[in-house]
Amino acid sequence: MTHTYQVTGMTCGSCEAKVKSALMTVENVSSVEVSKDTNTATVTMDKHIAIIEFQKALGGDESRYHISAIEHNETVEQAKSWFVTYKPIITIFAYITAITLLIQTQNDSFNLMEWMRHFMAGFFLIFSFFKMLNLKGFAESYVMYDVVARKIPIWAYLYAFVELGLGIANLIDFNPVVTNATTFIVMSISIIGVLQSVLNKKQIKCACLGAVFNLPMSTVTIIEDALMIVMSGVMLVTML
Repeated sequence: MTHTYQVTGMTCGSCEAKVKSALMTVENVSSVEVSKDTNTATVTMDKHIAIIEFQKALGGDESRYHISAIEHNETVEQAKSWFVTYKPIITIFAYITAITLLIQTQNDSFNLMEWMRHFMAGFFLIFSFFKMLNLKGFAESYVMYDVVARKIPIWAYLYAFVELGLGIANLIDFNPVVTNATTFIVMSISIIGVLQSVLNKKQIKCACLGAVFNLPMSTVTIIEDALMIVMSGVMLVTML
């Protein structure tokens, strides 16, 4: 995405160069064009960046250079950026939800347990599919934050197959107690590394969709894992 900002305090070509150089140091900025004649800076970035980050790069509030928005609303852009970043996961969840709800229309009444089983089947099958597209790439990302994979690297490769197995098990309703117990344990362990990364604010790529999409680790990943834990937990309690 590309946005144009107003930059005050520039009086010469040297100022242009300093502003451009400073803005280029901001993470996720790919290019910058600066003009002292129009007092503007056009910034191309991989994802939305708050203006405060640009001002920090320019030297903070004490700097002679001050940057402000002139073309967009900051709150709206942040919302758009969030949606664009997590569009793959949002789309997948919407797709799975819609399909599994359609299946329920064949029943005389809504069966919550069956719906959750179908949802988990779709979740694991689709997410394992994306991991399989580049298993090595997934493993290299997963080992960066998973507590088991860091100690036992082969787990990063096996995890994709475990998800595939859980997807198939839910689809054919194989031994529900074993399937849900395994899901609960595996996802509970998986969420530990995710929580550590998010709470420590580490800039780590999430491997939930393998290496196909460049998704940052965030609360969205926590919700994704927690949802599987809750569903499998509810089903276990119901069956036991």
